[in-house]
Parts: sequence; structure tokens; C-alpha cells
Amino acid sequence: MDVLSMAAIQGLESVSRYHTTEALQQNAEQPGVTGTSFDSLLNSAMNLVKETEDYSNAAEEEEIKYATGQSDSMHDLLIAQQKANVSLQYTVAVKNTVVEAYRTLMNMQF
Repeated sequence: MDVLSMAAIQGLESVSRYHTTEALQQNAEQPGVTGTSFDSLLNSAMNLVKETEDYSNAAEEEEIKYATGQSDSMHDLLIAQQKANVSLQYTVAVKNTVVEAYRTLMNMQF
């Protein structure tokens, strides 16, 4: 059974910035490794969460700088807040797609 051809998981490709074909090609070059390992997928997800947290922390730092008068640039503040917001929305979209795919797999009857 080819897991990548399932419709629920194909939805993840539309929101993911990590290309599955590249990961498969990299793993194909390694001897004894077939397909994408769960470890690499989990590491990618954790990196996405860490990146989102970093953007959120940067936005909070910009808010503090602007509030204390250390920075007069409203432009930098708004950019940092928008980056944090978009990153959070992206992370939530990926999480929702993964949960939906998991539920679809669990509801399959064999």
C-alpha cells in the first residue's frame, strides 16, 4: 500500500514547504534506507515549531523595544508581528492536516 498516494496525506503537500520527493531522493541515495523515516518527519515538525516560537519571541522583543522607546520604527514592529502570525497560521494548518490524515487512517477498515 503506497501511503503517499492517499488523498488525506496529499493535502499535506499543499501546505508543506518540505518537498517529499527531495526527502525520498536523499534517502534513496543512502544504502539500506527506504522512504522517509519517521524520525526525519518528526525533526521537520519540531523545527517548524521552533521556528514559529523564534518568530513569536522576536515579535515580543520588538513590542518591548517599541513600548520602552528603544525603537521608533513601527514598521519593524509590524513586520515582526506579521511574520509571527503567518508562521503560527502555517504551523496550525500543517498540524490540522496531519491530525486529519491520522484520523482518516484510523477510520480505515481492513
